Amino acid sequence: MLTDLSPLIAATARWLTVAYPPSGGALALALCEAQARQAVTVAAALRYPTDIDAALVSMAGPGGAARLDWITGAETTDGHPAEEWAWRTWVDEVVASWAAVLLTDAELAGTAVAALTEGEHTTATAAEFRRLLTPDAGDRRAAALLRHPDLLAPVAELHHGQLLDRLAPERPLAA
Repeated sequence: MLTDLSPLIAATARWLTVAYPPSGGALALALCEAQARQAVTVAAALRYPTDIDAALVSMAGPGGAARLDWITGAETTDGHPAEEWAWRTWVDEVVASWAAVLLTDAELAGTAVAALTEGEHTTATAAEFRRLLTPDAGDRRAAALLRHPDLLAPVAELHHGQLLDRLAPERPLAA
């Protein structure tokens, strides 16, 4: 059984950078991709904290990008050969939503990175998520669309409550 989340992480990060492209050239693309990948890595490790969780999503599949495309108005696969878009079947809507939240809420991103110590997948330190946690001016410029709270709101709001529940299950329910 595959317990590696890398196909899901790669596809979901790619979807984010296609839906919210970088501003600038090749360096901006690399910086934007790094931020998306870090956010998606944290979100995936939180969503699938055990090897069993990862194996189950690998067997069942994460669901694909169709709903996310509809919500954001992103380009569809119409008119494109299927093999060019096969990666989109590995996009995980919940992970994309959680990553969108982490990209727009620095405090929650810090809490999420700290929570990674509870899962089986991650031995990473906060320093490995620097571009997510403490982006510099270049990072912010490169990922202006990817970090824009208003633009990411439709995606972030999809599963925001589930992320809060995962990070603080003991919190009281809102009245």
